Amino acid sequence: MAEQFPEEFGEYNIVEEVGRGGFAAVHKAVDTVLKRTVTLKVLAPHLLWDPAFVQRVRWKWVAGIGTLVVVIVGLIITLASGCRPATPPGIVYVPAGEFTMGSDEGDSNEQPVHTVYLDAFYIDKYEVTNAQFALFLSEQGNQEEGGVTWLDIVDLDCLITQSGGQYQPKSGYEDHPVIEVSWHGARAYCQWAGKRLPTEAEWEKAARGTDGRTYPWGEGIDCDHAQYGGCGGQTVPIGSKPKGASPYGALDMAGNVWEWVADWYDSGYYAASPQSNPEGSTSGDYRVIRGGSWANLEPPLRAALRRRARPAAVRFTVGFRCVR
Repeated sequence: MAEQFPEEFGEYNIVEEVGRGGFAAVHKAVDTVLKRTVTLKVLAPHLLWDPAFVQRVRWKWVAGIGTLVVVIVGLIITLASGCRPATPPGIVYVPAGEFTMGSDEGDSNEQPVHTVYLDAFYIDKYEVTNAQFALFLSEQGNQEEGGVTWLDIVDLDCLITQSGGQYQPKSGYEDHPVIEVSWHGARAYCQWAGKRLPTEAEWEKAARGTDGRTYPWGEGIDCDHAQYGGCGGQTVPIGSKPKGASPYGALDMAGNVWEWVADWYDSGYYAASPQSNPEGSTSGDYRVIRGGSWANLEPPLRAALRRRARPAAVRFTVGFRCVR
């Protein structure tokens, strides 16, 4: 760890060092966005490569100290008690409130259009990548659940390889979204990361906001906004289409890959859906997938569109992201 820390680090202005130990230095700092004093804990750089250590500190709540910001090299993790912390990198904040779910112009399973209230939540800005999923498998193994392994690594379309018990993405595909992953594998990864799969309602609100737009960015579609069947190729690195951001800043919620969500699929669920924080049917044969993929033309990329897949299905067009 360097002896001196810069006076400015992103949105934080360093006031003074208040302590130092074998693993970290602690600084008093000012959050220039939230306009308040925080405690900035700078961890030793080697800890970045210890996923177990990172996982232990990632989403822990700390009592009695206001806000604690943990820094591992360029990775900022905000831990807080009381009010909402600044949004950590790689996720976006979706505030509490109502939104319109479904579409009168869509399929029958998107109707009736109805108003849903959701509590506030965070959702991953990007789809989970091959590099991230490979790290998870290296720690947890490619376990079998629901009659299949979490990742269909023997499929030729899979972009992750295994050697000596370690998993790694194929060269050039590190930042592409993971594919050939079952619903069980997606859920297991999110739990390992201290998160969970989004509900269908959370996914739709994060994708289209509160104004009932057709696509995350608004109306109309082209290859500057999404990776879909009209653009050629297959998956692209996450975040490659910044013009396609949702109202909250989430990327690739239309195209690139379909995304698993938590809910069981029920074509008639909207008619009986609770108005507040719906979680889907209690049972079923299929799970919901959302967002369309690189292999689809325009219609399946609509933010309200619902499709289904068996939880054990592994496809080269399906990935996921997490919420907390």
